[in-house]
Order: sequence, then structure tokens, then C-alpha cells
Amino acid sequence: MSSGTRPPSYAEKRTNGAAAGDRAPPVSRSRLSAPDPTAYNTTRTDRDRERDRERDARSRHAPPPTQSQPTPPASTSTAAPPHKRTASGNPRPTTRTVVDERRTEKVQVTTRETLVARTRSPDRRGAPNDKARAANATRQRPPEPRPSARDVQAEPLPPQVLPPVPWEPEAALLPHTSAPLASRISIPPLASSAPHALQPKPLHELSLAAQEAALLEDLLFVFMGFEGQYIRFAKGYNPYEERDRLSGPQWRILPGLDPSLQDLTQSMLRMATHYSALEMFVDVQSRDEFGSVNHALCASIRRLLQEYLVMIAQLETQFLANDSFTLHVLNIHILPTSHMMSQLYALAHDLLKRNALLDDETDESNDSADDFDHILEQLREGGDLVPGNMTGKKICKGGVVLGLITKRLESMSGDPAARTLLTSLLRDASRPYMAMLNEWLHHGGINDPHSEFLIKEQRSIRRERLEQDYTDEYWERRYTIRDHDVPPQLEGLKDKVLLAGKYLNVVRECGGVDVSLQVKDVPVSFDDNRFLDNVNNAYAHANESLMQLLLTAHALPARLRSLKHYFFLDPSDYFNYFLELGASELRKPVKSVNTGKLQSLLDLVLRQPGSIVSLDPFKEDVKVEMNEITLTKSLQRVVNITGIEQGESLQPLANQPVDHDKNASGFTSLQLDYVVPFPVSLVISRKTVWRYQALFRYLLSLRYLESQLSATWQTHTRGFVWAHRSSSRNLEIWKRRVWTLRARMLVFVQQLLYFCTAEVIEPNWQSLMARLRGKDTGILATQDGGGGGASATPGKPGGPTRTVDELMQDHVDFLDTCLKECMLTNSKLLRIHSKLMQTCTIFATYTNWLSRELERTDPDLSGTTKPPNMTDDQWRQFQAVKSQKPNPTTDPAEASRGGGAGAGGDSEARVSELFDMIKKWESNFSRHLQILLDALNHYAATETVVLLSLCARLSTANQGTEYAGLRNDEDVAAA
Repeated sequence: MSSGTRPPSYAEKRTNGAAAGDRAPPVSRSRLSAPDPTAYNTTRTDRDRERDRERDARSRHAPPPTQSQPTPPASTSTAAPPHKRTASGNPRPTTRTVVDERRTEKVQVTTRETLVARTRSPDRRGAPNDKARAANATRQRPPEPRPSARDVQAEPLPPQVLPPVPWEPEAALLPHTSAPLASRISIPPLASSAPHALQPKPLHELSLAAQEAALLEDLLFVFMGFEGQYIRFAKGYNPYEERDRLSGPQWRILPGLDPSLQDLTQSMLRMATHYSALEMFVDVQSRDEFGSVNHALCASIRRLLQEYLVMIAQLETQFLANDSFTLHVLNIHILPTSHMMSQLYALAHDLLKRNALLDDETDESNDSADDFDHILEQLREGGDLVPGNMTGKKICKGGVVLGLITKRLESMSGDPAARTLLTSLLRDASRPYMAMLNEWLHHGGINDPHSEFLIKEQRSIRRERLEQDYTDEYWERRYTIRDHDVPPQLEGLKDKVLLAGKYLNVVRECGGVDVSLQVKDVPVSFDDNRFLDNVNNAYAHANESLMQLLLTAHALPARLRSLKHYFFLDPSDYFNYFLELGASELRKPVKSVNTGKLQSLLDLVLRQPGSIVSLDPFKEDVKVEMNEITLTKSLQRVVNITGIEQGESLQPLANQPVDHDKNASGFTSLQLDYVVPFPVSLVISRKTVWRYQALFRYLLSLRYLESQLSATWQTHTRGFVWAHRSSSRNLEIWKRRVWTLRARMLVFVQQLLYFCTAEVIEPNWQSLMARLRGKDTGILATQDGGGGGASATPGKPGGPTRTVDELMQDHVDFLDTCLKECMLTNSKLLRIHSKLMQTCTIFATYTNWLSRELERTDPDLSGTTKPPNMTDDQWRQFQAVKSQKPNPTTDPAEASRGGGAGAGGDSEARVSELFDMIKKWESNFSRHLQILLDALNHYAATETVVLLSLCARLSTANQGTEYAGLRNDEDVAAA
């Protein structure tokens, strides 16, 4: 039996091969174990014992043949060098005799034939005739179990002494792993655990030639990961530890080796370390959770290791057949392979360190915390928790592996052999990655079972949730880029890759992509010259397909014009009619408004013949809603968001505290909603619809305030109380001040409304439509000119280079610009504007109360006699209207004032109170208007120059007041 560190069958073949190809006399090998004593026949006859004694006598003069090496024929004529003889080179002691015998009485030598075998070995011991006779005696008998000399000598011992127990190491099968090609054979026992009888002869007792022969044979075993007789594992190496096996075993040479052979042998042992480590590496990295890129890399390395073993077999042939094969020759032969193995080992070492299988002592708490956050993020997003995502540390796979190979290829570009090797590894490892890339580019699908592709898909985010998606989650987070897993070859193209697949995915969900169609003639590795063209062409094709789907099949321009009609009140005649019909319902508190009734009125108005919107094919998509949160508070909640950290999400509205307006009515809470189908919902998403709603509510508030001030103007014009020329001069002055303030407020509202519609929304709308028409022209140019625009740079002038994402961004930019220039994104302007709107609203609301106060204060109207400047018909009409009004003492405003003036108090005191009231309104309106003008001047100079036009228009509403001109810092700060 051979040592436990190598396969017995291979050792036996190696020994037989060495004997067959050698022409030197055989020498005993200490690697062979002693035969089983039970095989020796203990019931022998006296004739057998006599024959044994004769053979022992002859064996003292001639060395017997070894167990596995027959005597070479006499026809050999050349003597072999010492290193080709055996592994150990030390002869057996003369006491070891091999006896061949039969166990039956039928074996009797009746004739004796002598065959003389001649050899030319310098180490012969004994006469040739004796050796020939021993060999002839051996050949005449059939093979039998042959006891060793130790068994023969043990016969005279007393029967109570037992022979030593033989060493019988056993191999076993390891359990299955997720790596299909991993080795399942158990690890052989260490050579140090073998019995003392199997230990070789010390090196210092061998000659230099014998030492070289022993090392040559040992190296052939060590190169395959097995221990030799004189080269063994270092004492600190534990083959049962995965970390030690991945690092590779360290080897030690038994003491006594000649120094001339020591250094050369040590240098060659590094290749053995690399081979053992790589053999374990391919077993570990081939597990399922390491991904297909690692699997492809391991397959490539495994092919190189197979070629390595072929080289070892060729070296063994040289060792057995070549007379001049020495350690120096062996070293020259393995130099290229040793360099290749060192490169593979360095790459494997980097990968294992990235996978924390060979990591240094790093901060484990940080890694575990990062992984914990990663798992929580996966659970929060509903991601696929594949086996690779649930390990203790993040696995290095996919693009990271390709990045490591690429980085190492760049650093070793000056080494031709290393460059060729790493290029081959990169080509093989990138094949599965390129298959996923082509599937994504040409079909919009992701076939990534190990989560190693640069595009990550959140399957939990579906398009059915677009109706409640206010953050564009479907478009922004359904498909995202794994920024840390992008290969260097795709770093500059990752945005194109993402958009190409996203566009095709949308078209595929709409039935526009044949997923069964196989795209042929595509690059399968990164070093293909068509790689960049493949990405660019796929990107251009996907963009063109989705753009055609949006502009033609789903009529995106018509959709946008429909939005302008409803949300920007472009033809406002139908909406004024709707406000008149629903005025009774819209005046109610918001919780009492019947939304269904308002929806019916809106449908009736939209179908009224003669209106522009009656021809709109999308009028069925407009819905009426009520928002209890005021516009100012809603905008401030958005404006006050300073920013969102990377990876965080916007807090849903349902989780934020809701501050309802107690005085909200149908007019202040009315808003429209618009429903669009997929894939138009990607462009007109909930995020953009919210912007439309904010602009609509702002324009509606200006229109409603304009209508209130217009109603006040009608009251001031038609009302008898206001039209009557009073005999009190102070009262006439007060009325003129009221009319002036109303006119200033009306000018403010109308100028603001005109600015928002004519100078903000309309120019930006025309610019958006121009871009959209440019896209349409670009698609036609792409169709006419072929694929020439595929490699153009996005964002440059020219239609073919524009993308769907640019269209979506243009739409969002249009709405954001409108919000900004309408002063809805600046918290300071929002506060000032809100105070001005409240002042105007209160003034318009208190018009009827002012009319009653004026009637009570006017001496011509408070008496019971007809004033001289009033006709009889006017007096009778006034008395009829007065009789229908409630008692002044029951008016809540009068009751709050104490009722003194209304009960016939001093008329001058009442006029003084009216002057004080109108002065407060004038001062409040003028002061805040001037603060607004100052702020507009500031932001026009720093942010938006278009505000200068509004500043010039509003300044006319504040001329002639004490607040005209620039305000000081105290007033601005007080605002």
C-alpha cells in the first residue's frame, strides 16, 4: 500500500513504469507497506521449511527483486542515471526476503532450469547466477501472497506475540454542494500520520543523485497537490480548513537536502501552492450564489488547470524516459506555466478578499450594519431576496468580477503573457453578462437569477399603481442602476443601457416587441469591435419605437393640449359657465359639497355645443375633486422640503399631519383630476398632474377673487347707497377711497392673472410644443436616413438624438418653470402673496357690510324724510329695499361694535370709524404690495428675470401711496 497522501493505484503504476523503463537493478522502497501476516500459510510441511531455508541462504548473496519491479531483461545494454531508479534510492536491507510459495502439496520442483539474467548496473550485489536463479524460481511459480522478511523472522517468536496492526487509510465521498463540479473525494491523511515503517530513508543518507531523483518524483506528486516522501505540508497548514486550502498549502522539505537543490526546489513549490489554491477556488466560486459570471470564470480556469495536468503527465513521461531530465530541466519546463498560475492565483486572491473569504481583520460591525441596511432596503422595496443577497457579506459577482479582471488587465498590460491570459479570462467570464445585456437591449427583459446585472428590477412596482404614484416610482424605481456593480466597459454607457431597456420594456408591455424573435449577430464579449455599435443601435431603436407609440398610437400632443384646456383655463368660457351653474354648491363648506353633482354639471358644460372642449376626445378623463388643504399650505409643504438623502423616499401624504382649513369652501377647494392610460401615464404621471393641479388652483383662486371684486364693482356701481351723492362731504371722500382701493385690488389681481397666463404659461407652452414638433421631425429623419443617428450624442440639436426621457424632462421642466415664474416655489413670495390675497378677499367679502354701514352713516338715508337731492321714485325704491333688510340691531357686526352708532349715535364718530377701517385696509394692502414689489425686484435680479415685467405691471397699483418706492429692511423683515 502506498502512502495516504497519494492514490495507491497511481503510485503502483508509477513504480511499475519506473521499473519498466529503467535498466538499473531495483532497490527496495520504504513507501511500500508490509504484507498482511495472515496471508502467510502457517500449516507448512517440513519440506517447505527446508526449501525456505535454502532460499534464505541464497538470498544472503544476491538482492531479491522488489514486489512491484520485475528484473529487467538481459538484453538491455545501457545503464540509467541514478535519478531514474526509484523515489528513495536506498536499497533494502538483506534481511527483507520475498518468498514465493504455493499452499498445496502439488507444487514440487521435479526439474530445475537455470536462466542467467545479465545487467550492467554498478550497484549489483551478489553473483549473477544467484540472482538469475532467484528470478527463475520466481517466474516458475504463479503469483501468490508474499510474506515479507519480517513475517519470516517472526516465526520463531512465541505464539503470544501479535504482529503490528497494518495502516489502512480509507477514502470517502463528501456530501453534495451547490457547485456541480466540486470534488467529492475526502482529503487524504497527512504523511506525518503514517506509521514509522512507511517513513522514507533520511535525505542525508542519500547521495546527491539519489536526492535529486527523490525530489523529482516527489515534485510530480506535489504539483498535483499530494504530499511526497520528502516534500510535505507545512506544520501550520490544516487541509480541513477552507480558508487554509483557499490560501494554498505551504510546503516543507525534510531536513538533509543538499543546499544546491534546496533553493531550486523551493522556487518550484510556489506553483504547487498556486495549483492547490486554484483547485479549491474553482470549487468555492462555482457555488450557485456566486452568479453566472463567476461560474464562467471558474470554467475557464478549470480548463487551464486541465491543461496544467496534461503538462504534469508530459513531465512524468520525460522523467521516466529521458536520461537527461534533471531538476534544472524541470524548472525550465514549468516556468511559463508557473507564471500563468501566479497570475491566476493573484486574481483569485483578489476575488476571495472581495468575498470576505480571505479578508483581513476589518471592521466587522460596519460591514454587518451595511448588510443589515441592505436587507432592510430589499424588504422595504419588495425586492427579490435571492440566495446571493442574504449572505453575511455582499458577494463579489457580476460586474464587480469583470471590473477586477479589467483592472488587473490594465495593470499587467506590459506583460504579454499575462495580458493574453487575462484577456482570455475576461472574454470567457463576460459571455453570460453579455447574454443578459443583449436580452435587455433587444427585448427589454432581465434574465438575472443571481442579481449580478447592472440593471436592478423591482418586480413589486407595477404599472397598476401609476394612478396612486405621486413620485414617478414606476418609471424612476422600477428599473434602476446598480452603481457599484457596473463593469468599466459600461460605465460611460450605463444611462443608454438603462433607457434602451426601459423603453423596450414599455413597448413590450404594450405589445410592440416580439419577445420570441432572436436577435442574431450580436457581440458576445466586451472585446468585440461591434460592442459600442450594438448599444447605440439598440438605444436608438428603442427610443424610436417608444416615441412612435406615444406620438402616433396614443396621441400625446392632443393629450397635452387637452390638459391645457382644462387646467390652464385656456378657453375659459366653459369654466365660467360651470362656476355659475355650480355657484350654489361651491359656496358651501367643503365637507358639504356634493362632488357627484359638480361632476354632472361639468360633464354637461363640456358637452355644450359651440365650445372648444366639446370637440375634445379626452373630455371623459376629466374628474372633479375636493382638496381640503389650502393651496398655500400645500405649496409650502413642498417648498419647505430641503432635500432627500440618497436612498430615502418622500414621505407619503398619508403619513404627514394634515391641517385642514376650517373656512374652506367649494371655491377654495375645487380641483380637477385627469386620468390617462399606460404608457402616456409615464409622461403625464401623477407627479406632473399634481403640478397641473397646483397651477389650476392658483389660476382658479385669481379668477374667483377677480369675480368677487367684479361683483363688488357692480355693487358700488348699481347700489343706490353707493350711487347716491350724500350731503356729507367726508362720506363722499370715504366712498371714493373705497372705490380707489377696490380698483387697485382689481388691477393687482387682473395684472397678476394676465402675467401668469399670457407671459408665463403661454410662452413656455409654445416652447414645449416646439420641442415636441422637433422630436416628431427627428423621428421622420431617423426613418428616412436609416440608423445614422444611432451614434449621435443625446441633447445635441437634431431630431434623431432626442429621447423619450428628454420629452418627459421637457414636460416636467415646463411645469416647474411655470410654477417658479408664477411665484409658487418661493416661500417668501408665497407668504406675501397669501397676505395680499387674504386682504382682497376680506375686502370683497365685507362689501355688503360696508353698504349697510354706509346706509346707517349717511344722514340722507338714515332719516325718515326724503332728501332734497333724491327723486320720489328713488325714495320709494330705497324704502322698499330698506324694508326687506333685517333689523340693524340684529346684525352680528353691529352687535360686536356695541350698537351705539347704529342706535342713533353720533354720525361723525361713525364716519371716523369708517375712515379708520379703510385706512387700515389701504395701509395693509399698500404695504404688502410694496414688499412684494421689492421682493420681485430682488428675485428678478438674482433668479428669474421675467419677474421684472410683473413688477412693472403691479407698480401701477401702488402709485400715489405713502408706500410707493423701495422699502427699508425693517419692513421687508417684518413681512
